[in-house]
Amino acid sequence: MTVVADLYAAQPFWIWLAVGVLLLAVESMFSTEWLLWPAVSAGLVAVLTAVGVRLGLPGEVAVFALLTVIATLLSRRLIQKANPDGVDINDRDRRLIDQRARVVEAFVGGRGRVFVSGAEWSAVLEGGAPETGPEVGQDVVVNRVSGSLLTVRAAT
Repeated sequence: MTVVADLYAAQPFWIWLAVGVLLLAVESMFSTEWLLWPAVSAGLVAVLTAVGVRLGLPGEVAVFALLTVIATLLSRRLIQKANPDGVDINDRDRRLIDQRARVVEAFVGGRGRVFVSGAEWSAVLEGGAPETGPEVGQDVVVNRVSGSLLTVRAAT
């Protein structure tokens, strides 16, 4: 532990850079978006210490916390402006709803397969099994997602 304290006393830049890289690595593994802004804030504190701004550990932690809060709040506002529908880009199921899908296996008995969002999915027709369902190559629209099963309706 004294090695870390000695490194911080000599050059706090490396400690803050390591904190930022560690947070970014964890964010990359889990894609939660919660650790992105603390990682950026740690990087900014590292830059501050590299250019010679010495606040001491309590001051640097306070700047880190303040930058994290500000960046997180600003990102929420930006996300709302960029995505007014509120759909989370990481929520695959919600993203699929109302998307057009192409039939790749004809519907028989109300069941078939469709291609949407870069993958094939099992699908059922909304309202049961009509006499004739959409043919291969026709478009349908996704209404619901239940696990790996899509509920679709004919595209208009």
